[in-house]
Amino acid sequence: MIRHLNIRFAATIAARSARVAGVLLVTAAMVTASSFAQNVPVPKPAPKGRDGGASGGPAVTGATQTPPNPVIPDPRRNVPSSIFQTFDANQKAQAAKVSAYLSSLSTLVGNFVQVGPDGSKTQGDFYIQKPGKVRFEYNAPSPIDIVADGSSLVVRDRKLATQDVYPLSQTPLRFLLSDRIDLMKDTNVVNVSADDVFISVTIEEKQALVGTSRLLLMFGAKDGQLKQWTVTDPQGYDTTIAVYNLDSSKKLDPGMFKIDFTNYGPAPG
Repeated sequence: MIRHLNIRFAATIAARSARVAGVLLVTAAMVTASSFAQNVPVPKPAPKGRDGGASGGPAVTGATQTPPNPVIPDPRRNVPSSIFQTFDANQKAQAAKVSAYLSSLSTLVGNFVQVGPDGSKTQGDFYIQKPGKVRFEYNAPSPIDIVADGSSLVVRDRKLATQDVYPLSQTPLRFLLSDRIDLMKDTNVVNVSADDVFISVTIEEKQALVGTSRLLLMFGAKDGQLKQWTVTDPQGYDTTIAVYNLDSSKKLDPGMFKIDFTNYGPAPG
């Protein structure tokens, strides 16, 4: 998926903030779920083209899908944002379509496949309750849960009974969890593109101590639904999450978004 008050701990800040953004979605620097517990450096993968394959068909409420193969973006896509001076009418229309879709959601439940910078895959379930609440549960053997209660986000290790706490406002998750959003006005959009499979929107974030990160959101060109996102950390590492079996009609228990500060303490520094 950020302790910004002390420059002395800038390296620690960058490493921990990386955990948050990797999940969603959604933060300035990322690592895979498997590296959360191990806290070891992750090797940078060799460049990959856009040949990972798209998920098969629209995610319809009540339909069951098999896990998709996440599309691994070409690392060379992260060109300087200065070349994107203006957006044409079609790009603005596509961004407006995505904004309307995100704003229309109040809840969203589904499954996910996460691909880390080293190519490793993990899977699990996610639950979104807007505004500001999300829960990601990773399948065994990963002991990781990620929970946001509307103001804070924690990366929790069930095995170690520890968790790191971050301001939700400093993670890319806030874009997906906002009650209403206009991407062109509320974020720093640096690219909008569309083909027969995806509508893609790239958002850039700059943070003083962490550096520049990017969030690439991808939506189905035919059904308009969220398909995946990729977070690129300041070091250039990509973490991609593809979602499927989406259901926007379920009512969720508010208790699943509560952060437990009693049974889970802070992770070692």
